[in-house]
Amino acid sequence: MSNTRLKQMTAGAALALSLAIALPAQADSRRAQYDYARVISSEPIVRYVTVKTPVRECWQEDRRYSVERPAPGTAGSTILGAVIGGVVGHQFGSGRGNDAATVAGTLIGAAVGNTAATRRNGVMVEEYSRPVERCRTTMRETREQRIDGYRVVYKYHGQTYATQMPYDPGRELRVRVDVRPAG
Repeated sequence: MSNTRLKQMTAGAALALSLAIALPAQADSRRAQYDYARVISSEPIVRYVTVKTPVRECWQEDRRYSVERPAPGTAGSTILGAVIGGVVGHQFGSGRGNDAATVAGTLIGAAVGNTAATRRNGVMVEEYSRPVERCRTTMRETREQRIDGYRVVYKYHGQTYATQMPYDPGRELRVRVDVRPAG
């Protein structure tokens, strides 16, 4: 027997087997009928879960900072140093060189006068504060109920049955009734 012929026979046997299984299932679905049963009770199946929710909390804080300023009397010493430096610088050079020496002497004299006054009088430190908003996020936990389904008790032709359903069926429940010969 050829390999092709063996494959055809195997495929045919598989098809026959699947039809033998599927046909009785179709016949069962054709014999099925539907009716309504009276619901006796329907109770929710409750599950408790913990839900975490972010909560932002903000508040005001005072932020302190300081500013250093020259003490009073420093300006007079700076000006006096600039005048003396300008006079000394004017004594050097001639023409444009004289002007440059005067400017340089003024700047150097002002710096020397300011430094001397700061050493003598010190520095004033002024303290300030300003409000600053600070925030943080925390997680708040709450417990919530979740309905996972319903336990349903119903009555059909004098018999009581129970099942679990994903929804509340209301007062009536559609049921499938199979009619088969007792065998």
